[in-house]
Amino acid sequence: MKKIKLIVNNDKKKRNKSFFFIKKEMKTILDLYAKMVSKGEWKDYGLTIGPKEISFDIYQKSSDRPILKIQKNINPRNKDETYLLKDRNGFIVERSENLESLIKNKNWLKLKLVI
Repeated sequence: MKKIKLIVNNDKKKRNKSFFFIKKEMKTILDLYAKMVSKGEWKDYGLTIGPKEISFDIYQKSSDRPILKIQKNINPRNKDETYLLKDRNGFIVERSENLESLIKNKNWLKLKLVI
């Protein structure tokens, strides 16, 4: 009888741990979300997960398109494009390499929906 070898492709280098928002990032985003919901500005949220990005989508109404997206790029081309804030039409409002600076340096009540 011949010896059989079991080969498993379990290469840890290919795995990307930053594929999702980590706990600290989610806490920062959800703290902002709770603040804006309590002021009556935002109504709902959703998560969009793709092969290149993950985004936290913010809605004023459940049936509409998201008014804002807080997006994390998995493999950004530039360091300052790791976190993006996009409007309803997909245009970049702001970009940063740090999520906390992206969120905390913005006056969210002045950021209104423009149709």
